[in-house]
Amino acid sequence: MGKIIERIVDAQRMEDIISVFGSFDENIKRIEDEFHVSIVNRGTELKVSGDEEAADRAVRTLEGLLTLSSKGEQIDEQRVRYLMNLVREGNDAQVAKMTKGVICITAKGKPVKAKTVGQQAYVEAIQKNTVTIGVGPAGTGKTYLAVAAAVAAFRERTVNRIILTRPAVEAGERLGFLPGDLQNKVDPYLRPLYDALFDMMGPENFQKYQERGAIEVAPLAYMRGRTLDDSFIILDEAQNTTREQMKMFLTRLGFGSKIVITGDTTQIDLPPDKISGLKDAVRVLDGVKDIAICRLTAVDVVRHALVQEIIKAYERHERPKEPEKKPDIRKKQK
Repeated sequence: MGKIIERIVDAQRMEDIISVFGSFDENIKRIEDEFHVSIVNRGTELKVSGDEEAADRAVRTLEGLLTLSSKGEQIDEQRVRYLMNLVREGNDAQVAKMTKGVICITAKGKPVKAKTVGQQAYVEAIQKNTVTIGVGPAGTGKTYLAVAAAVAAFRERTVNRIILTRPAVEAGERLGFLPGDLQNKVDPYLRPLYDALFDMMGPENFQKYQERGAIEVAPLAYMRGRTLDDSFIILDEAQNTTREQMKMFLTRLGFGSKIVITGDTTQIDLPPDKISGLKDAVRVLDGVKDIAICRLTAVDVVRHALVQEIIKAYERHERPKEPEKKPDIRKKQK
């Protein structure tokens, strides 16, 4: 261990100190444990003691958190973990991107914002492009942020309709065994889309707009043969589309419309002989003008900390192993 040094971080506002410390100082303890430093509060100053490199990382983390707090951002466990990762990778200068504007206000008055740099790039891509493809693991906010962007566009009247769709592909269960008519059978597959819309609009507004036809939540099969003008269309769980279904969906695009396609290529429920329409679209459409492909990763996960670790564990397990090199027989013969 190197020489122990002390660094001072000036917070200026006591409110930011309280926000950064968190309840029972849990955020500060997390930084201390991660970088093996000691952090002491003296009024609006924070004194950091530790090895030079560790103290420098802790200081940069604290400065980033104070910046976020001063912009009105909530400091929680996920923010602290994410910022420590940015610092460790030397990307903490990007923290300013995390304070960009609100995408949408929920029915309960809560602002919806991108929480990571990857999410910010994804939201910007949706705003700038006609078609955006968001690929990434569970918990990266692909669907939720897309729905927030759709509701924002609907409220601003840049679109007249919101259409949310999913392929009704069975993940180990059988649709036929579910009770009720066809709508009852497919509703469980569309539940996450309903939940996101309820959160943004409230159940009453959602029902009102759905009855008027301004909001539609339907299985992908219902899209065939239609042209969708002035609409914000979201295709969720797109990894479970076939190549033909994806082409059919993309060609529904009408004038004044925007499409967002989301999916996780590690959770494909198609039969082995079927090619995922999402994988195919990412390959075919890469580089096409006005189409953005955003790749979110485990660092963009905004759920429980354990979700990140689960995703990383599966990635390590599923990474193809290098084949063993066979000895060159010709050398021996020489």
